[in-house]
Amino acid sequence: MPLQPIYSICSTIQINPSDGTYLTALQTYKQTMADIPSIRVLKLCRQFGQISAIQDVSFTVNQGEVVGFLGPNGAGKSTTMRILCGILPASSGSAWVGGVSVAQDPHEVKRKIGYTHENNPLPNDMRVVEYLRFRARLKEVPGRKLRETVQEAMEICDLARTARRKIIGTLSKGFRQRVGIADALLGKPEVIIMDEPTIGLDPHQIQGIRKLIDNLRGKLTVVLSSHILPEIERSCDRVIVINRGRIVAAGNSRELRDEFLPGNRFLLEIAGQAEKIGPTLHQAGIDAAIMEIAEQANAHTKLVLRVESASVSGADLIRVLSQPGEFSLMSLAASEPTLEEIFLAATKRSWEETMDEKPVAQETAALPASAN
Repeated sequence: MPLQPIYSICSTIQINPSDGTYLTALQTYKQTMADIPSIRVLKLCRQFGQISAIQDVSFTVNQGEVVGFLGPNGAGKSTTMRILCGILPASSGSAWVGGVSVAQDPHEVKRKIGYTHENNPLPNDMRVVEYLRFRARLKEVPGRKLRETVQEAMEICDLARTARRKIIGTLSKGFRQRVGIADALLGKPEVIIMDEPTIGLDPHQIQGIRKLIDNLRGKLTVVLSSHILPEIERSCDRVIVINRGRIVAAGNSRELRDEFLPGNRFLLEIAGQAEKIGPTLHQAGIDAAIMEIAEQANAHTKLVLRVESASVSGADLIRVLSQPGEFSLMSLAASEPTLEEIFLAATKRSWEETMDEKPVAQETAALPASAN
C-alpha cells in the first residue's frame, strides 16, 4: 500500500498546542515515522525493449540497517539502484524511500538519498573543503548552516585534520573515497548507497572505510553494493542477493546458511585412505557427504565434510574416526560457510530453476490449443 509522507498530512491539521491532544498527536507522529522502512520495494519491474532487466523485485530495508546488495554482473543491481535514486523510471511496480513514492515525487526522494560512485567523478583542481561547500550549496543546504554541515561531514570521514585544504587531484584513492562519502552525507540524507566503496584500496584504507561504515550504523540506513564479499560479511547486518533480475536470497548469514547450506560442516585432515571416510561414517549411522577434497604433499588429505543432522557434534565424529583402521584422523575443526559459498549456492539454485523452467515453457507452447 503506498505510503503518503506523514509530514504532509500533519501540516494540514490545525492542532492547538494548549490542548492535551497535541502531545499525543506528536508522539503518534514520531512513532509512525520510526516504523516506516527506509526503503520499500514492491514487485518492481524494468523492461528495455524485449529484455527484462529486473522482474518482480521486492524487499524492505529498515531504518539504521547496513545491508549488502549483491549479485553477478548484469544481475540487475545497478538498474534497481537507479530506480530507487529516481534516475530511471520503473516499467511497473512501486518503490518508496523514507515513505516517499519514487514515482510520484522523485525530487524529494533524491533529497533523502546520498550516493557514492565506484569511481568518484571528483574535480582534481578543487580543494576538498571548496568542493564540499560547492556540493552542499547544490544540495540546498542553507547558507547559515553551510560551514557547520561541511565540517560535520569532514569530521565523520576523518578529512577535517588531514585533507581539508588539500587539492583533490593529489589525494590517494582511499581519501578520494572518503571525499565521495562526505559528499553523500551532505544534506542530511536518510539513506546512503555505496557502490563498491572499497575496490582498489589497500588493507589500511579498507579498514578505514569499514570503521566509517560502522560509525554510520544505526544513524543512517546504508546499502552496500560490492563484489568483495568478505567486506560485505564484516560490515552488513543483512544481505540481499539478486540474480537474473530476481531476488533469490535475503537475510542474515545464519538464515541464508540454513536455507542454502544446511547441516554442519567440518574441516578434516586425514592420513591414509581418505576414501574410507564415507563408508566408516555410514556404518556408524552418520549421514555425511564430502564436499571438497585436496591432497597434501605430506600424503595427508584435507577435506570438508557436511553432516546432515545438526545433532551430530565434532566429538561424535572424533569418536568414530579415531578408531584404528585404514586412515588416521590428524585434525578436525568446525567450519562455517562463508558468504561467498552462500552467494554461489543461491545464484546456482536460481540458475538451475531458470533452466528447469525453460523446457516447461517450450513444451506448453508446443501443445495444441485444446490441450491447454
